[in-house]
Amino acid sequence: MGSPQPAESSAGGRSLGRAKGAEARLILLAEPGSGVERTLVKRWLREAHVRPSAVVPLDGPGLARSLATVPPDTLITAARVAWLPPERDGERRVRWADVLSQVNPRRPPALWQELIIRRRPGRAQLVVAEPATVAALRERWGGAGSFAQFVSRQARLALDRAERALLGYRYKVPKHIAEAIEDTPGFRADVAALAARLGLPEQETAERARADLDGLVASMSPVAVDLLSGALRPLHAYAWDVQADAAGLDRLRELNRRYALVFLPSHRSYADPLLLADVLAAHDFPRNHVVGGDNLRIWPLSGLARRAGFVFIRRSIGDDEIYKLALREYLGYLLAKRFNLEWYMEGGRSRTGKLRPPRYGLLAYVADAIARGRAADAYLVPVAITYDQLREVSAMAAEQGGAAKKPEGLGWLASYARGQLTKIGTVHICFAEPLSVRDALAGQDGDPDAQRLAVQKMAFEVAVRINRVTPVTATALVTLALLGVRDRALTLAQVRGVLEPLRSFLAERRLPHSDDALRSDAGVRRVLDALAQQAVVTVYTGGEEPVYAIERGQHLVAAFYRNSAIHHFVLRAVAELVLLSRPEDRWDEAMRLRDQLKFEFFFPDKASYREELAAELRRLHPSWETVADGRAVLEHAPVLVADRVLRSFLDAQLVVAERLAAHPPGEPVTEPEFLGECGGVGRQMLLQGRLHGPESLSRELFSSALKLAANQDLMGPGGEELARARRAFAARLRDLVARLIVIDEIDATSRQEAVGVEP
Repeated sequence: MGSPQPAESSAGGRSLGRAKGAEARLILLAEPGSGVERTLVKRWLREAHVRPSAVVPLDGPGLARSLATVPPDTLITAARVAWLPPERDGERRVRWADVLSQVNPRRPPALWQELIIRRRPGRAQLVVAEPATVAALRERWGGAGSFAQFVSRQARLALDRAERALLGYRYKVPKHIAEAIEDTPGFRADVAALAARLGLPEQETAERARADLDGLVASMSPVAVDLLSGALRPLHAYAWDVQADAAGLDRLRELNRRYALVFLPSHRSYADPLLLADVLAAHDFPRNHVVGGDNLRIWPLSGLARRAGFVFIRRSIGDDEIYKLALREYLGYLLAKRFNLEWYMEGGRSRTGKLRPPRYGLLAYVADAIARGRAADAYLVPVAITYDQLREVSAMAAEQGGAAKKPEGLGWLASYARGQLTKIGTVHICFAEPLSVRDALAGQDGDPDAQRLAVQKMAFEVAVRINRVTPVTATALVTLALLGVRDRALTLAQVRGVLEPLRSFLAERRLPHSDDALRSDAGVRRVLDALAQQAVVTVYTGGEEPVYAIERGQHLVAAFYRNSAIHHFVLRAVAELVLLSRPEDRWDEAMRLRDQLKFEFFFPDKASYREELAAELRRLHPSWETVADGRAVLEHAPVLVADRVLRSFLDAQLVVAERLAAHPPGEPVTEPEFLGECGGVGRQMLLQGRLHGPESLSRELFSSALKLAANQDLMGPGGEELARARRAFAARLRDLVARLIVIDEIDATSRQEAVGVEP
């Protein structure tokens, strides 16, 4: 029988070395194991010349008796045999074939253990926990519960750390979380305070909190991590080539040695967490705890997902203060133990392609944990996940037109997986500069209102940083070009002619974009053909040469791709609108436009906004503040984007504004019925030529416009003053749309002169 290889930490090895002599006492805790494992531990002790004064089981009365009689300087350590899966294709992962064989490679039965030791002894590795003295353990214990149980739990955690050094940090998994949280004085104090506030017995409150904790805790295991990755890999492995920001990952790995990371990605696809998990695992990051809604609790995968780090929370918590307490304590515990978190602040996949407004609840719990000293700090990691194409966009576009969302389930999952079996492009995963929660909370001094404001600012800063590193894909640029000419079809040369000024714009500002794909006729044709394969673009080949246009009924899909990059052009679009106002009003108009668009786009703080917008205006004209004829300035600009970038959003606002102006001021506005009315009237306005294109007929855009109206106190009910304010709101939108039409006319003339695109 071969011998296992020792895999102890260097600190553990040095401390055990001091215990080899007769002058030191050492208690070795051994996990219950097979005869093979006990033999391997004994053999290691003999060969390493380690002579413990006692070898006792990790659990049971023997440990309590031993701890009661030993001196305070006695060392406590633990050992176990770690069984590695066989190496296949350069990786040691558990496969579904292992499950079907009913043998867990990480915990093989005794008969298999003997066979493994004879044939592949390297699969058995002895891990030894870093030791601690009895005195040090008593000091950390704090007096709550049984000391022997505390020592046993600490020994298991130390063994897990030693095993993780062997297996890789992607298998960092928490253990005994609910018990550990319940043992903390802070949790007991919070339960007592909440019970008093709710008028409930403390024991009942504690039991309900414990039940909620049990429902939340993701009891991760390395086997589940491997199996879930294998089960879900078909949902993304064939569809995209992955381009990950390796330099960003290197920076994050160094930061993760000291602090927990909270990954906050953009959310455009169900595949987002799967792709991010694979990228992080490939770079040996510990598995994230992914917090998501319980609508994704799909049988039979939900149990496996929970053991692989998915934390399912209620979609609506409401006023359940006990559930909120359990969730806050759980997230605080994970941060304190430096486990990484991940969730999607937008609350759901973007239906328009651009970032949605953030939700603050989970971020507030992170801020609370740092403010209360549960962890020294945590870093928010903005992550941009950007796709060349997505098959699920068509379904989301249909939802924007009023179709019902299909519920997630096993049948839905199978259908989704079938659709992902062919290649559709590249996915780009980029990591922006992380944000320190401690720094963001500096100076709050426990003020709840100030802390809430700080949380909101953090969320917006995360969104700004996501946008900053989001690349402009070739698909986004092509759809931006085609949507900008309405329903006209363009030849390949004309498409390239419209694209070139946009590419120059991005290059001049050093913005991230897919430049190589659009440098040649062949590259542009490949992008157009890929969009045609997904029925987003139609190709007419019956004339002298092929011409390309957005397929009828696919404008919302095309807008989704365009909108993934639209934020890079927003300041330029605002600058163009500002130049069409009177010189003396231009700064005021710039700030009004920021307010007009704040529910659609994430702007930097006001000082940064002024500075960046001024730089963009200077590019258009060095004396932009005083030049009288703004139209003449725009006529000489190399590229104009305002109509292409802002028209669909301002058109949607115009529809909402006009419906509000027509709504009796004394009657309340009921959102579902009102949005349905906007959809119907908006389609009429489109048919009459008052709207630019079908991409403005989006339920999500109407909803954002309604939020803007509510922000301006236009919802009512009220009287004549409210009616006047609504009419003024509609007049403001008509003026903005009129300016966009002017810009489009100038741009169409320049396009005709440059590439022969008819205005």
